[in-house]
Amino acid sequence: MAAETPTPSRRARPAIAPLLLLSIPIFFCTLAFRLGYVDVLWVDEAYPLAAAVRILHGDVLYRALWFDKPPFYAWVYLLWGAEPGWPLRVAGSLFATLCSLLAGITARRLFGATEAIGAALLLGYFLTFDHPFATVPLAPDLLTVPFALAAVWAAASGRGLLAGFLAGAALQANAKAFYLLAVVILWRPSDWRRTVAGYGAAVAAGLAVLTAQGALRDYLQQVWSWGLLYSRNSPLANPLAEAIRRTGNWAGFHAALVAGAAVYWWRNRDGTAARLAVWALLALGSIAVGWRFYPRYYFALLPAMTLAACRGLVLLPARVRTLLLVLLLSVPTVRFGARHCTLAYETLTGRTHDWRDLALLKDCQAAADLVKSLAHPGDSLFVWGYRPELNVLAGMPAANRFLDSQPLTGVFADRHLTTPEVSAPRIAQANRRELALSAPNIIVDGLGPYNPSLAITNFPDLRDWLADYELAGSTGGTRIYRRRAAR
Repeated sequence: MAAETPTPSRRARPAIAPLLLLSIPIFFCTLAFRLGYVDVLWVDEAYPLAAAVRILHGDVLYRALWFDKPPFYAWVYLLWGAEPGWPLRVAGSLFATLCSLLAGITARRLFGATEAIGAALLLGYFLTFDHPFATVPLAPDLLTVPFALAAVWAAASGRGLLAGFLAGAALQANAKAFYLLAVVILWRPSDWRRTVAGYGAAVAAGLAVLTAQGALRDYLQQVWSWGLLYSRNSPLANPLAEAIRRTGNWAGFHAALVAGAAVYWWRNRDGTAARLAVWALLALGSIAVGWRFYPRYYFALLPAMTLAACRGLVLLPARVRTLLLVLLLSVPTVRFGARHCTLAYETLTGRTHDWRDLALLKDCQAAADLVKSLAHPGDSLFVWGYRPELNVLAGMPAANRFLDSQPLTGVFADRHLTTPEVSAPRIAQANRRELALSAPNIIVDGLGPYNPSLAITNFPDLRDWLADYELAGSTGGTRIYRRRAAR
């Protein structure tokens, strides 16, 4: 993969001004769809929001707060004060715009001005129509996208140290981002020493911050030890069949990217084409880690496929390109666009969103209202189950360091509604002993109504602790317990 001689289009590097101007309509278009979800709070947003609120109140991540994801997942929500509602939606639009701008800058560095515009538009489109909902949560897989694009831009620009640093920094957003080191080294093998040095510096800086906070050991246990347990315990009965099915589904909804990339790789055998192909394969490998193949994992593929597709589409005659895009983009536009517009209309007119996908959120809202009616000033809350929306919506102080019950039951959230299969019994037992030392005023069991075998009342080592509580209310999906007044 030796560096090839720049083509004329690569020599003429246009100014970044057109991309900056393009980012304005991209921002407002993505915002228009996202504001329809201003009163919606997804679980993958609520989890880091709840953690960020704890940080704002002085808790140290990992040390005083169990959080099984890399720190940037919580830290990024601090940027707008960990507020749900419209600040969260504006932040999501700004993030999508940043990713689009980075895609354009990287494509401009690799190819030229036309490809830059195409990459920015394609990525902005798929960050809105990539998912049944326009509000794709800022979760680890999506948060990796700007790091990946910026790292490849730096590598392609001969900035090996910066490329390595950005690839290493991505680990603070997503533990599966380790493959980015291979991507940036392969981009410019002759600069591997500087790349590895930058990578090491980023990793060392992250560990130094955690060490200074006294949270390093807890971080290693919660993110890496717990994460390895999670990766080794796939809930899928036939992971290979699911991999084929879900990858095929992704390819179908992203047919414009697949077709454009296929044209590019068919017509080009140069170093850039090879590097983009390796990047895509490594991204696929990261998706396979843990044998789950959830749709959000496929954000790893989006940057490489977008860059390859923007070049392939430019290679086609204008009429063919236009017809191809109209046909292939119509599928996600029709499939998801109408849904986005319907929700936006219902939000503007104050109508209730009667969607199955929002049933759990509605139950959380009802439970949070009930909790607030039962609470007294200064009361604390503990939520059993993976229902972080309750922590955010209730707005009460936390009683202990657990945001959910996964580390207390040893059953991962991707299966705990349907099975009592324990993956980490020793960790769970030790954590329950710690839980029994806390004294929340209100406990909400958001798991027992769905899976009675994992109800908080079903654990023998918690029964003495729960004897101080009485059932104070319930909703369809929660049971609410209040601490008895001292006699």
